[in-house]
Amino acid sequence: MGGQYRITGDKYPRMRRPRGRRRLVFLVVASVTALGLIGWGTLQLIDVFTGKGDKATAAGTKGDCTSKTGPSAKASTASTTSTAAGTLPRPGQITVNVLNATPRSGLAKQTADELKKRGFRIGDVGNATATYDKKVNGAGILLGAKGAARAALPVLGTQLSGAEVKTDGRAQADRVDLIIGNAFKSLTKKQDADKALATLSGPLPTASASPKSC
Repeated sequence: MGGQYRITGDKYPRMRRPRGRRRLVFLVVASVTALGLIGWGTLQLIDVFTGKGDKATAAGTKGDCTSKTGPSAKASTASTTSTAAGTLPRPGQITVNVLNATPRSGLAKQTADELKKRGFRIGDVGNATATYDKKVNGAGILLGAKGAARAALPVLGTQLSGAEVKTDGRAQADRVDLIIGNAFKSLTKKQDADKALATLSGPLPTASASPKSC
């Protein structure tokens, strides 16, 4: 600049930001970053101590297990159910001794004749032994070997509702007793007995059909 205006001295203003503002911006950014890292680390520690990581792993495992229920699992279920149903004997494989423990005459023969019509084999027909004679207050007692408790006795039980089931020390599991009691009126109606027998012999539910089995 010429003329009367002249810059004198060895110092002149420089075009730069004040150092104070730079430091302030740096401190703010550093503080925000530090707070973010502290918060993230805290969340990680909470997950570790509360076990959320384990729960997530367990959930993933359950999902994998459920996804494995395919044709092979269904085949296994079908095999198990057919085996369970196959353990029950048919009426023609069961011999029934019909014994009358009441003072009413003729009940044993009438009941035996009806059971024979329904496919059961008939053994002894007559009066009950002294152990049970005049001592059975219910509809009747189904008596057999321990091995008959899950075989012949349940099948015979479909023919007389409300009968009490007992076992003794006999060895023959396919020969059982039907002891007629004082409350006996008649056998279960054939139609209802057939339905009960069909339900008993049908497919049984198994644990492998449920997702919880894994």
